Amino acid sequence: MDSTAATNLDSPESASEHDLPKMTFLEHLEELRKRLLHSIIAITGGFFLCWWKAEAIYAWVQRPLTQFLPKDNAQLAYTRLTAPFFLYMKVAFFAGLFVASPFVLLQLWLFIAPGLYQRERRYAAPFIIFASLFFIAGGYFGYRWILPATCKFFVETGAQFKQVVTIDDYFSFASTIILAAGLVFETPILIFFLARLGIVTPAFLMQKSKYAIVLAFIIAAIVTPTPDMVTQTALAIPMIVLYFLGIGISYLFGKKHEA
Repeated sequence: MDSTAATNLDSPESASEHDLPKMTFLEHLEELRKRLLHSIIAITGGFFLCWWKAEAIYAWVQRPLTQFLPKDNAQLAYTRLTAPFFLYMKVAFFAGLFVASPFVLLQLWLFIAPGLYQRERRYAAPFIIFASLFFIAGGYFGYRWILPATCKFFVETGAQFKQVVTIDDYFSFASTIILAAGLVFETPILIFFLARLGIVTPAFLMQKSKYAIVLAFIIAAIVTPTPDMVTQTALAIPMIVLYFLGIGISYLFGKKHEA
């Protein structure tokens, strides 16, 4: 071994990174339990914060559908006396999830941080900030573009029938699309950090792109609340675009391997 290599191996930074304390399996479980507990507390706080505005939030959520309904039949229905109360609980929980998303992502980072080198832990702030922004932006994209397009298609398809859409059915449909879009928008962030850690390369991602396209439609078929191809395609196309955006990000910001 030459003197340069020996110097690098004996440097304090190298030694500190390779002598990180290892956690046992039970310690990992305890750490996971702690992070899940903190995340649940944060989401519960978001729930109570959004509860008093649940009615206004749902009025905002149902707009992509009601704008296409006939004026004399634009009000959604419910079939159980307790349905509105439990609906507002679901709405508050769903909104609270977005409110608490930065803290939940912080807990995710704190869980994986012990397995990273010291130089890799400096990505904590960028990860939390950009992952939160992309998650919220993805949810808004689902609400602003995917949801109205799918609602318009289904309303026009059933125009010859009397529409009786229940509040539970619609919220289940809308929340699934919004949440799925938010998670899909995390794809570039995931690829960025995998590329920075040297786990994936642009060549590898491009080589596997055909499998990614198929996987995008499979994931869309699983997470969408209806089996129709319109909703699945509306979710799969942004997923594919974001995958190729991630390839560009990995090319620009990925770890450069030295010969």
